[in-house]
Amino acid sequence: MNWQGFWDGDHPIYVNARHRQIHDETLAHEISAEIKKPDMIVLDYACGEATEAHRVAEKCATLFLSDGAATVREKLNKRYQTNNKIIVQSPEDTAQVMDGTIDLIIVNSLLQYLTRDETKKVLADLHKKLKPEGCLLIGDVIAPDVSALTDANALLWFGFMHGFFFAALGGLFRTLFSDYRKIRGALGLTTWREDEFLSLLAQTGFKAQRRKKNFGHNQARMTFEAIKSF
Repeated sequence: MNWQGFWDGDHPIYVNARHRQIHDETLAHEISAEIKKPDMIVLDYACGEATEAHRVAEKCATLFLSDGAATVREKLNKRYQTNNKIIVQSPEDTAQVMDGTIDLIIVNSLLQYLTRDETKKVLADLHKKLKPEGCLLIGDVIAPDVSALTDANALLWFGFMHGFFFAALGGLFRTLFSDYRKIRGALGLTTWREDEFLSLLAQTGFKAQRRKKNFGHNQARMTFEAIKSF
């Protein structure tokens, strides 16, 4: 199995329904805060199930939800079939969106599952879709010194703060025997040094900086703000 197959199947990435709810609510709130005008066109790339995307859609003119997993897109289509602001896409569909038409692109918790060459291609492809001075926000980028233990501690603290600590503890135990751990052990996760990733963004046509705060609960990981410069 590869990462694409894992995300296209039934995976225990959330420890319980409360974890999913708080995660999605937090991310929707953070994305919504980036939408400064109601006429903005927004793309959430590799969006996952995005159960709170309707909150984001309320703030913008159009919200594209793009994901490579067919099972995820099926759930998204059922969830948002009556919301005329939300358009569900495959990455192939996203590639057909007219260049230079999107104001804001969110890529969160994706790059660790891509090779370096895949990352370069994704950045170049998304660069084309942005309007001049459009913004690409890339969250949950893992630095080489961030360990699985650091991630586990962040999850436990998140669980403690939001009432699912013991479920988080049990979820970490289950992960020891899960497909996620097996695939992570076999394929690893791609990591980036801050200076290395900023250099790549500059080469791809962005003026970029690391933000002080990462998207989501794990502040050991990094979020980058990249403005299309040419």
